[in-house]
Amino acid sequence: MEFDLNKLKKRPSYPFETIAVGLSFSPRMESVLAEAKKISDVCGSKLILIHVGAKTIEKEKVFSDILFRNNIEEKKVKVIWAEGDEVNTMLQLCKQNIVDLLILGALQKENILKFYLGSIARTISRKAKCSVLLLTNPSKEARPAKKIIVNAGVDHPKTIHSINTALYFAKKMGVKEISLVHEVHSPTLSMAMAESSSAPEVTKMKKEFTEEESNKLHSLIAKCETDDLKINEKVIKGKPGFAIRQYAETKKADLLVINSPDTNLTLLDRIFTHDIEFILADMPCNLLIVHSRI
Repeated sequence: MEFDLNKLKKRPSYPFETIAVGLSFSPRMESVLAEAKKISDVCGSKLILIHVGAKTIEKEKVFSDILFRNNIEEKKVKVIWAEGDEVNTMLQLCKQNIVDLLILGALQKENILKFYLGSIARTISRKAKCSVLLLTNPSKEARPAKKIIVNAGVDHPKTIHSINTALYFAKKMGVKEISLVHEVHSPTLSMAMAESSSAPEVTKMKKEFTEEESNKLHSLIAKCETDDLKINEKVIKGKPGFAIRQYAETKKADLLVINSPDTNLTLLDRIFTHDIEFILADMPCNLLIVHSRI
């Protein structure tokens, strides 16, 4: 079945009008579904439940029981059973149904084999034409996110869309404050400091550089739809992806928000690690990858 990609081009990354959840009949399936229902309820979204795999009587029974326990009326959601390659089929179904947010369960830490070959959830997150929410520790109980951190790279055109999407999501989830963190990595500055023989000069260079990056972040935030949310601004130094992952882990964040990758990364790209790969390989918390469709 062919799909007209023009239906997706320039579509805003929020609001989440249609949310899909990928269900794999794993032990965490019910928790993933409960989290997805909670999010779709607060966002007022249409909910689509997708299983890529054979449809059996046993699966249908398990599925019906889970829906009943979570007060989900099957006639009020769209249920799709499909067979085929898990990644390609899921991506195609999301396109066909104009999905704004795809929710998947994901292991918090990949082993070495999965890092190089890629788990299904992580492969989808790299290729999806919609935003993806990876749940590392889904729960059936109401457990609102309190600490949301956004990777606010000020020099990327996608970032303002990711920030506004994070702000929209935070407001819907009842979060009162959000941290916008700008990673900076400047080999040129490091070389200049290494060549300087004066400690005061090094201190001055560091201060001026940090102030400049802080001003960039503040100017970007001024363009966003913050409303009455409390905004924490922070500049951190380190390798992109690795630094924000460590920061989110240290701060015990509930959700980390990042831009979607610019391209479909190849195996070679993954060996020479990109910023998103540092995060996907060992996620510090739930991860929202915003696809801004710009």
